[in-house]
Amino acid sequence: MNKKEQLTEDFNSLNILHFIYKWRMSLIIIGIGTFVISSIISLTIQEKYKSTVILFPATTSSISKALLSDNSFKQDDVLAFGAEEEAEQMLQILNSDEIRTKISEKYNLLKHYDIDTSDKFKRTKLYDEFQSNITFKRTEYMSVKIVVLDVNPDTAALIANDIAALHDSTKIRMQRERATQALIIVRKEYLEKEADVNAMTDSIKVINSYGLYDYESQSEVTTGQYAIAISKGDQRAIKALEEKLKVIANYGSVYVSLRDNLEFQRKQLNLLKTKYEGTKVDVEQVLPQKFIVSNAYPAEKKSYPVRWIIVVVSTMASLLMAIIAILLIENIKQFNFKK
Repeated sequence: MNKKEQLTEDFNSLNILHFIYKWRMSLIIIGIGTFVISSIISLTIQEKYKSTVILFPATTSSISKALLSDNSFKQDDVLAFGAEEEAEQMLQILNSDEIRTKISEKYNLLKHYDIDTSDKFKRTKLYDEFQSNITFKRTEYMSVKIVVLDVNPDTAALIANDIAALHDSTKIRMQRERATQALIIVRKEYLEKEADVNAMTDSIKVINSYGLYDYESQSEVTTGQYAIAISKGDQRAIKALEEKLKVIANYGSVYVSLRDNLEFQRKQLNLLKTKYEGTKVDVEQVLPQKFIVSNAYPAEKKSYPVRWIIVVVSTMASLLMAIIAILLIENIKQFNFKK
């Protein structure tokens, strides 16, 4: 039997029990000592209370597209919950510096977390405290959970609810900035197009003042009347009709060009007007960006620390480390003795 097999045979359950019994006093002292120390340490850990808000992101952001679009097949359902993409966007906004800064300033978190304001790393320490006490995560149901830990249960609930509210104000602010720029562009194009349409309309009115209202029908009727007048030899009628034909000849092509272009430009103007009105709605009106499943409320009992777990885990870990250390020491002694 080689050394490896012998060690395996020796290290059986009976030997382990014998080993524990042999060192029982040392292990008992270590266990009691660890139990007492971990109990004292756990009592010094500051208690914290947890408040939670659960949100579902909305699928729609644009009021005009959701409510004012002419195409019913492409309209977004304003009552639909968002999916993975919307949940990820919500998480990015909740983790933004804007929300963190507003919460830190409103609740004076530097003082609340006992951070020295003269410390040159105060912002880093504040960020670390914020990250450790305020977390955001996506659930398996594609909702987003805001969890806040604080020494004050009321403060924890207030911070959680404020963060949920700031999500909307932050997202709407971002969208409104873009929509405002879009509105400026669309308004400029709309006013220019409206001016072009008005100019063409005025030009057609001038041509109308010469007696030309409908090129095709007037040209056909006047030509027919002119032929009849010639066949009858009616010089007076011939002269009057020649004046009309002269007007048609001089302004007919211009009239047709203006009329056709005006029809096209009016269609473009209507499209721009629709975009302008829709963008204006997006700038001036607000649509909630989330569904709140549950608001935060002050917790009735602490969530952190769980002292008995700290004590049990610390005691078990110290006993295990003590056993391993004693085994190593004994093996080293036996190895040196055999030498």
